Amino acid sequence: MGTNPVEPCADGDGSAQPPLDGDLMRAGYALDGDDGCIADARHHAAAFLNKARAEHHLAVSERVRDLTALVVSELVTNAHLHTSGPVWMELRITAESVAIVVQDSDPTVPAPRAADPARVGQHGLEIVQAVAEELLIEQAAGGKRITARIALADIPSLA
Repeated sequence: MGTNPVEPCADGDGSAQPPLDGDLMRAGYALDGDDGCIADARHHAAAFLNKARAEHHLAVSERVRDLTALVVSELVTNAHLHTSGPVWMELRITAESVAIVVQDSDPTVPAPRAADPARVGQHGLEIVQAVAEELLIEQAAGGKRITARIALADIPSLA
């Protein structure tokens, strides 16, 4: 892929990065933007969660795995559809949550739209906002960065 102007780190092969601010683990991935990049991103996320479970003995439930895959799919799909430049994904995990960070070269900062059952498509950011504990959308050098945080603790069912 060459040099990626939106990469916060030099390597993009999923290798471990130094932990930041309470992170137990983090890894970054440069996604090439082809049609397979969304499936690749989901694969990286699953492998990252498996490694966090094995190395840090974190309880990563099926709910967390499914929500992480959903958020990765939505954010990487949006980046893939709405930018022609490179896409960077970073995954971070603490004892309390997993963060999915997607950065691309489009400076347009999206906003969740009002619910509209008649609208076909364009619900990705609404979905992410609904399942994430926290959603941060910000401009970044050379584009924008979207961070979604998912709690590791399962929410007790309401009976």
